[in-house]
Amino acid sequence: MTRNRFAVRLASAVFLSVCFLLTHPANAEIRYEVSLAHPEQHLFHVTVEVPDVKDSVDLQMAAWDALYEIRDFSSRVQRVTAWADGRELSIEKLDKLTWRVRASGTVKVSYDTFWDDPGPFSSQLNSEHAFINPAMILLYVPGRRDEKSILSLHDLPVQWTVASGSRVLFESMGGVRLFTVEAPTFDALGDSPIEASHFEEFTIHDLTPPVHVVIHGDDYKKHDVESVLRKICAYELKLMDGAPYPEYTFIFHIGKAANGSGGGMEHANSTAIYIPSGALLPNVSAHEFFHLWNVKRIRPASLEPLDPTREMYTRSLWFAEGVTNTFSSYALVRTGIWSKQEFLQDLGQQITELESRPAGQWQSAEQSSLDAWLEKYALYNQPQRSVSYYTKGQVLGFLLDIVLRDRTDNQRSLDDLLRSMNADFAREGKFYRDSLDIRLESEKLTGGSLADFFENYVASANPLPYQNVLARAGLELRTHETVRATLGFLPQREPGAPWTVAAVDADGAAAKSGLRVGDEILRWNNSDVPRRPERWSAQQKPGDVLRLRIRRAEQEESVEIHLGELHQKFFQVAEISNADDRARRLRDGLLHGTTEPITARSH
Repeated sequence: MTRNRFAVRLASAVFLSVCFLLTHPANAEIRYEVSLAHPEQHLFHVTVEVPDVKDSVDLQMAAWDALYEIRDFSSRVQRVTAWADGRELSIEKLDKLTWRVRASGTVKVSYDTFWDDPGPFSSQLNSEHAFINPAMILLYVPGRRDEKSILSLHDLPVQWTVASGSRVLFESMGGVRLFTVEAPTFDALGDSPIEASHFEEFTIHDLTPPVHVVIHGDDYKKHDVESVLRKICAYELKLMDGAPYPEYTFIFHIGKAANGSGGGMEHANSTAIYIPSGALLPNVSAHEFFHLWNVKRIRPASLEPLDPTREMYTRSLWFAEGVTNTFSSYALVRTGIWSKQEFLQDLGQQITELESRPAGQWQSAEQSSLDAWLEKYALYNQPQRSVSYYTKGQVLGFLLDIVLRDRTDNQRSLDDLLRSMNADFAREGKFYRDSLDIRLESEKLTGGSLADFFENYVASANPLPYQNVLARAGLELRTHETVRATLGFLPQREPGAPWTVAAVDADGAAAKSGLRVGDEILRWNNSDVPRRPERWSAQQKPGDVLRLRIRRAEQEESVEIHLGELHQKFFQVAEISNADDRARRLRDGLLHGTTEPITARSH
């Protein structure tokens, strides 16, 4: 095994040298070669060539990318070697992310990195395809991230081709195929996901600039995908006064190709979307496409300059992500992909989710944004410990839209706010100061103070003024309540490990019965623990008895729990049938994305 891998590495190194000589002039470009040989081993074989080194060079791997999580991609790296002028060099590991090579001239560093994780937030190499988030697999030179970066892929299976949001060049020399992705900086390359596989590709030509679609999957209809994307892209491009990109690429993994890992990830000129079920395609596509403006270009100063080695804290994810959700729902209803009823139903579901989380009583939208780095911990995501900035931001965006329309007699809207921020920040190359500049831009539209809205509902966790604000747009919030049984504790199991108690409600029946965090659950009502305990509890009644056999400190005990009672509220947003003319005009404006002619008005 070791000998075979060395042979692959040696052959790749020889090929690398030949390709660099044949295809690239000698200049100060940092170049990467990535071999996909033996994809079933899930190892990307990477070589980076760094020119103009004086005495030494440090190479670093990002600690985070795509998600607000420290994931330490260097933990996947192995077999790091370096050489210059045909001789192997010693290489020193400085910390978990950084290697140092002492040499001058042109230095080459090679390594393997293991990836077989599906989804748009990771990278994957297997016999079906390669999906690469370059920032996760490539070493970079700190201080030289602004130099042109070139990545070449070789050793691809014969049926595979390559797509990316950046320009892809193809060469074939003597039967050897080489695909090259070029970017003006390393950060631009890192923000250009790459798909290599036997995929379907088409272009939506009636959009300007063109939008390319790449699909690796088996559960979709091309016509349906193209029709939905055409509507979404055309609407959002018109909404935001044109495209901010030269070309755009959707990379889809659909059906079995998504491998059970859904979601989407925005990039400057592309997106990668995994959809186990085609039913989710419109929502996630509208969300990711709108990120072209909100996040990728309308960008908070707290996330700049990018530092991939540490957490970067921001209070504005409620706007960057949550309000992007607001606009994705607007895109769907305003293009007819959703009916009015589906739009209002979705809004009611978001409010239900938000109001079902006790943490909403103390965690504000800004704090939820700030705490994004805690989301990788299962305990933090429990309803009593956090609210989602996606959910709260979406609801806040909708309420803010009504407030803007109400204060301007339907002459200004959330649409105007995003266009204003695009003009004042994105197009001027500036970054906004979290919620402060969002408020100031909003006040420019209304001509009056919005401090009360931002202080009470964005910076603080005061109850949201649903009924008061919704009524201004001819809408009301209806409430339905149900009662169900609750365990009072959170059972959790890692793959291959036993069930344990991850959390216990302090005032619940489980705590009163003596159950503790860390207890190992051996038996559940004289049987195995059900695969989905939450589904089991939903089938019980409050007061029913659950008998657990647990192990604690090497001692076995029996615990009897009388299931508690959980009152759940469900919310529905509905039209007020007898709303006055002004409220109906605001409501129509929300649903259709329209405003009324600007006239002289007093405040």
